[in-house]
Amino acid sequence: MVEEGALLWEPAPEVVRDAKVTRYMEWLGRSGDYESLWQWSVDDPAEFWTSVWDYFGVVGERGDGPVMSGTMPGVEWFTGSTLNYAANALRRAGAEPDRLAVVFRDEAGGRRTLTLGELAEEVARVRTGLAGLGVGRGDRVAAYAPNIPETLVAFLATASLGAIWSSCSPDFGAPSVIDRFTQIEPKVLIAVDGYDYNGKRFDRAEVVRDIAAKLPTLVAQVRIATPHGPGTPGAGVPDVPGADGASGDRGAPDTGRAPSEGGATLSWADLRGSAGPLAFEPVPFGHPLWIVYSSGTTGLPKPIVHGHGGVVLEHLKALSFHQDLGEDDVFFWYTTTGWMMWNYLIGGLLAGSTVVLYDGAATYPGTDALWRLAAEEEVTYFGTGAPYLVASMKADLRPAGLTALRGLGSTGSPLPPEGFAWVHDALPEVQLGSFSGGTDVCTGFVGAVPLLPVRAGVIPCRCLGARVESFDPSGTPVVGEVGELVLTAPMPSMPVMFWNDADGSRYRESYFADYPGVWRHGDWIKILPDGGCVIYGRSDSTLNRGGVRMGTSEFYRVVERFDEIADSLVIDTGQLGQEGRLLLYVTMAEGAALSDALVTGLRAALRDALSPRHVPNEIIEVPGIPRTLSGKKLEVPVRKILLGVPPEKAANLDAMANPEVLSHFAPAKD
Repeated sequence: MVEEGALLWEPAPEVVRDAKVTRYMEWLGRSGDYESLWQWSVDDPAEFWTSVWDYFGVVGERGDGPVMSGTMPGVEWFTGSTLNYAANALRRAGAEPDRLAVVFRDEAGGRRTLTLGELAEEVARVRTGLAGLGVGRGDRVAAYAPNIPETLVAFLATASLGAIWSSCSPDFGAPSVIDRFTQIEPKVLIAVDGYDYNGKRFDRAEVVRDIAAKLPTLVAQVRIATPHGPGTPGAGVPDVPGADGASGDRGAPDTGRAPSEGGATLSWADLRGSAGPLAFEPVPFGHPLWIVYSSGTTGLPKPIVHGHGGVVLEHLKALSFHQDLGEDDVFFWYTTTGWMMWNYLIGGLLAGSTVVLYDGAATYPGTDALWRLAAEEEVTYFGTGAPYLVASMKADLRPAGLTALRGLGSTGSPLPPEGFAWVHDALPEVQLGSFSGGTDVCTGFVGAVPLLPVRAGVIPCRCLGARVESFDPSGTPVVGEVGELVLTAPMPSMPVMFWNDADGSRYRESYFADYPGVWRHGDWIKILPDGGCVIYGRSDSTLNRGGVRMGTSEFYRVVERFDEIADSLVIDTGQLGQEGRLLLYVTMAEGAALSDALVTGLRAALRDALSPRHVPNEIIEVPGIPRTLSGKKLEVPVRKILLGVPPEKAANLDAMANPEVLSHFAPAKD
């Protein structure tokens, strides 16, 4: 095993010198190291976030109100200010219309591009179409669409109007989408008729009809036609304006079809059929930009609302200072539109980067699919989930042709030290940035920065403006010990509210119930004396054996280094005052078997690496490990099932990537 904390990468002097965060420190006139910069950013958040606005020249009016007023959870930022996300994302279009803005790839090899000028023109057309349907400030536009250029265009057009965006990936089942969209009462639904994944075609026409039938507030549905059948390059409309059936300027969309259940139905060509001015509605700093959702695996998904200003400032800071992105970069993150990393990826436009959108499976036609894409598109910053890096490690991949790559991001779940070491071994010149945060703030709390070295299993720093602390059970901050991840000061990208939560009670209960005035995130974290951090998984799925608490990530690190194990899940069935059984579920790699020798090896490895208390009572083979649609392991729902809750009540099956496996965790009936 790789020793946690082993030094893997250090920034060369020229990397530190040229880093965008170094330029920022010079602009501030501040000297010192990263830790002192972080300390200032959390000690004086008003001055820090004001400096971010000024440094990047945010497009908008600052106003004369206070930068920060109130206390968590009721903080208000930049009172009296106005801005618009889309105006900032497209700010360079007028001066640099030929700059490449978007590259789209699909798993069949299809490729499309948009320059800034072309992107701005498409946004103006769709903006005109949405306005013709009556969409305006505060209205909701919902999308059931994959990671294709049309989805990005529709989002920017929605934001430009001051309307509110929300999206689900088309791999979500109808009940899961309905659970989300019925809460927000959208005016327009934009949807595809199907999508391709892992070489297979998935028709969604009937699902879209089911969704629309449950949304009585719709005035229109916009259908994006996609090619039918795998192996057809390109999705959605072709590059050439009008090639999708549009025939010039037609004013407001007129489909010639009478409204039906779910409103009038029109094509993407209808929606974008008319040219129009590219304008941006100025909105207050906290005006809703989009609605994203909690996983919804154990209850109705929480509709989390983020504001224009908070997202603009946070993403400028995170992408520029922590990931070192700018106008010369090509930015890719593997994601779907149902995960907040899509919202984060398109934030690359704020930093002036070219963003790469990909629609398809990460491992089709082979595990190296994403690496090949990154090489072909000369990606400079590549982001993915930790499981993909672990899968690449287990396949012993050696990605080639990545001459432009200088940064690699990992998120979604803790990356074990062995994953860190594989990245360093396979890509020794590339800085690995492991980030941890969440949908709740649409960013990371802890992550990397070009000024700091990378050590195995250790996230280098707390992010600027994020006062992250570790609380022991009494609520006292600790260093060098595992505790609850909390934020003791606000960030502007914290939710402005939950939708349909007029008194804020659901919002307060979600984050502030345990420590009044302090955000409890629900992760275990250890903060090291040098500011580095280690994330140990969700604190509500703790392993508590003989009074020794441990995050599940430590357990998975031991189990999943065995080549025979493709995936695993560990559950402690103990309850208050009563120790339960420790159960390890494993999914075998292709061609491997759960032999007696492997079971003995697993038990010995866990005893040696963790403790005798953490040797499982039973090791059980299952066909798959249940995960959310964004890839997170469902530890809490499985624990509920083992304690007697029926599977259909323990988890929302439609919010799962593989609901068929859940029945394998139900206790055997006598």
